[in-house]
Amino acid sequence: MQQRPKQIAVIGGGISGLSAAHHLQELDSHCRITLFEASDRIGGVIRSEQQADCLVDRGADMFTTRDPWALDLCQRIDFDQQLISTNAKQRRAFVVHRGKLCEVPPGFTLMSPSRIYPVLRTPLLSWKGKLRLAAELLVPRKKDQMDESLKAMATRRFGKEAYERLIQPLIGGIYTADPQKLSMAATMPQFAEMEREFGSLIRGVRKAARHNTSASGARYGMFVAPRGGMTDLVNAIAARLPANTIRRQQTISRVQRTATGWELHTSQPQQSQMFDGVIVAIPAFRAADLLADNHRELTTRLRSIPYASAVVAALVYRREQIKHALNGFGFVVPQCEGRKVLAASFSHVKFSGRAPQDLALIRVFLGGALQPQLLDLADHELEQIARAELNELIGAQGEPIASQSVRWRQAMPQYHVGHLELVDKIEQTVATLPGLELAGNAYRGVGIPFCIRSGEQAAERLLTYCNQAL
Repeated sequence: MQQRPKQIAVIGGGISGLSAAHHLQELDSHCRITLFEASDRIGGVIRSEQQADCLVDRGADMFTTRDPWALDLCQRIDFDQQLISTNAKQRRAFVVHRGKLCEVPPGFTLMSPSRIYPVLRTPLLSWKGKLRLAAELLVPRKKDQMDESLKAMATRRFGKEAYERLIQPLIGGIYTADPQKLSMAATMPQFAEMEREFGSLIRGVRKAARHNTSASGARYGMFVAPRGGMTDLVNAIAARLPANTIRRQQTISRVQRTATGWELHTSQPQQSQMFDGVIVAIPAFRAADLLADNHRELTTRLRSIPYASAVVAALVYRREQIKHALNGFGFVVPQCEGRKVLAASFSHVKFSGRAPQDLALIRVFLGGALQPQLLDLADHELEQIARAELNELIGAQGEPIASQSVRWRQAMPQYHVGHLELVDKIEQTVATLPGLELAGNAYRGVGIPFCIRSGEQAAERLLTYCNQAL
């Protein structure tokens, strides 16, 4: 007898949910997929818009090719020809130091230098700080394999000054997190592995960068973006799905396991539908609400993953309004500087086609885990802060010709110390609920490649179950 088509639901139209739906279709073209998205648009925190003749990404504006899953998906959907690399001539970034922008030492890769001479020359560190950083080669390796925070590992190996002036802003800016709580094992396991293997991060990074003339430049060269903005990637994935797969403005209020599968209750309109399996690809705290009737311990653990919020303010200036050369991709701000901005990105420098030649497009990041109160300010207050900081740091004078702020509330999961153990327990519990899978940035990686991998792995696990059960 011919097997009936599998009925599978995907909840969440962000990059994780879209990747899951697409991979389900790749693996089994006969399965019937329904993707539910509560809002009127897909993409989640990925959103590209036009602003004053500029192309602005309101959320993520690029992804790395070091982790292969995003690039691999682009190749499979014939989208790789739409990708462009960062500007090779300006592959540098700056750190704010005593109110001025100082270049990140060439070869410094997030947490360790591959070249010592640029570190010795940098004004970011005192001679005492430089000597302490170099002494990392003599620091004994960690004896146990217990998870530790970014601050604990960085200060243990490199000292307080290198941590505060270089490491914290470079890494903290990525995760918008509290460095005293940020888990090394969950966010940057490669550095913990380097310490175990080489006894020193400097030795490990230098070996990894041995064939690169500039490790810093090579790192920036690993980033790409769609020529027309990140939303183009979202639309390209969605275009590969069968017609009527995506149902926008349909909120799922409850997901319940029954004897014959999974019942999804929608609130707009109020009705229920049965599915053989379901992938929940929404923030962990929202997944907890939907699954509350199925496993109390699972919902408790999902709710224990904390989230931070942030603001992305996009400002457009005429190029002559800015004194700084803008000869890099942007700057990060150490916590010890006591400023209200986390970082700024010079989007028109980083990628071609983002702004006309006579304009400068700058994205300013505020909020995060350490300054959540900024999210309560009005838009004009946030933009005043951004303008004041840009005036002091890059000499941006006068009114921008356009400015707009977007709040991303509870959008960044915080990988605190012990996060991987928590995720292990969540996955063990989910395994006891056949036909249910979780996907998204809350679990094993926050970047776009990791979200794509999460969605695709959830699709593979679910189809394996369905093929055995049906």
